[in-house]
Amino acid sequence: MRFLCDEMLGDLARYLRAAGHDTVLARGGAPDTHWIAVARRQRRLFLTRDRLLAPEAGEDVALQVPDGDLDAAAAFLRQALELDWLYRPFSRCLLDNAELTPVPAQAHRRVPPDIPVAEARACPSCGRVYWPGSHYRRMRARLAGWAGR
Repeated sequence: MRFLCDEMLGDLARYLRAAGHDTVLARGGAPDTHWIAVARRQRRLFLTRDRLLAPEAGEDVALQVPDGDLDAAAAFLRQALELDWLYRPFSRCLLDNAELTPVPAQAHRRVPPDIPVAEARACPSCGRVYWPGSHYRRMRARLAGWAGR
């Protein structure tokens, strides 16, 4: 499943990416009609909190995420879409959505010495390097909780 999150759902977009879902975040203040067109063109589900926008766009294009915290939004998506919160964990860049790749040789020095380089991943777009540290463990535990595991 591919998503487009409106600007109000930045944290949700980040966690959808952490779960491995292809998720674009609307930015730049473009009008809703622009983002609906992008969702249609890219075959994404537009997630929004806008009560008027979701019904206007149609169920196949937009879904209204109820007001509440991040945990409530995650539970809603799990139920409404049968979303797998452990689909492909940590396979996408949390910042720009690119699929992560093995760390290139020139970036090995950016991986902490106590982490095997084979366990780290890099973003080919922005160059950010990810490894299974404490932040990873906290996010993974939250994803597992949302997945019911």
